[in-house]
Amino acid sequence: MPDRFVVAAACASVDILADNLSRSPLLRNGIRLHEEWNAPSAARAYNRALDATTAPVVIFAHQDVYFPAGWERLLAARIAEVEARDSGWGLIGAFGVGLDGAHIGPVWSSSLGMIVGRVPMAPVPVQSFDEMVIVLNRASGLRFDETLSGWHMYGTDIVTQARVRGLGAWAVGLPCIHNDRFHEALGPDYVECYRAVQRKWAARLPLLTPITKISRSGLHLRRDLWRARQSAGFRAGMAVGTEMAAEDLARRCGWLDLGASA
Repeated sequence: MPDRFVVAAACASVDILADNLSRSPLLRNGIRLHEEWNAPSAARAYNRALDATTAPVVIFAHQDVYFPAGWERLLAARIAEVEARDSGWGLIGAFGVGLDGAHIGPVWSSSLGMIVGRVPMAPVPVQSFDEMVIVLNRASGLRFDETLSGWHMYGTDIVTQARVRGLGAWAVGLPCIHNDRFHEALGPDYVECYRAVQRKWAARLPLLTPITKISRSGLHLRRDLWRARQSAGFRAGMAVGTEMAAEDLARRCGWLDLGASA
């Protein structure tokens, strides 16, 4: 298993990485962590990681993600479930938006203060991923689009790439911790990424992301920007600080050891 998987992360904070992803037990079990520091965009960082590694399965993870004990064994079991129905799969995610718009998880989000996403009984085809965890089958030949700048929407873009090429993109039950900080509002960089994906995939719209709907008119973006501003106080009250140890968050979620679930 150590040779089958590699974890790749775009890193910008030594402390956040040390407190979360670097503490994941799978790294102590021989699975390598490849770090890309201070890249200009997620796509650039992740393609560099693809070029620098050779493992058949690449686990792209945010630096503030924590994988509980046994997660890699559970991933291997979930891949087997996907391969039973889709031998040429391209992508697997821990949190995605189904073709029916359902949010598929479950994952813990500190910024929301809860476990989010429906627990799937079987792999679910998706139209987008939350970028916190994206698992890529190297044999698919998929790569991230480096013309997309910034750090948003690349989960929607690569899923759409896969679907256009006839490659499966699936959400499966892979519980993990996203120890993300609360963000009061969506910034100009988010709007820029929205517009880029809107232009690129105009013929495939609408597309539902975990946060908004990419539509031809863009009205959904304006609505959701307004809603984010209006709900900032409420959402701040829901958020959990990132000071709690990642292992304690996993314990509170009942995910201290996922190996028994594999």
